Amino acid sequence: MLEWILILLIIAAVASLLGFRGVAGLSAGIARILIFIVLVVILISLITGILIVA
Repeated sequence: MLEWILILLIIAAVASLLGFRGVAGLSAGIARILIFIVLVVILISLITGILIVA
């Protein structure tokens, strides 16, 4: 999932430089949602004592 976040952030940066505000905003928004999901999963795994290493 971290790969997808990085890919979406790179797409957002390139689209922003080229002037595609819609694409940049959409990909940045999706990356923001994925970052939130990753943080929640990490927090839950730390609370329950299960650390998933992939």
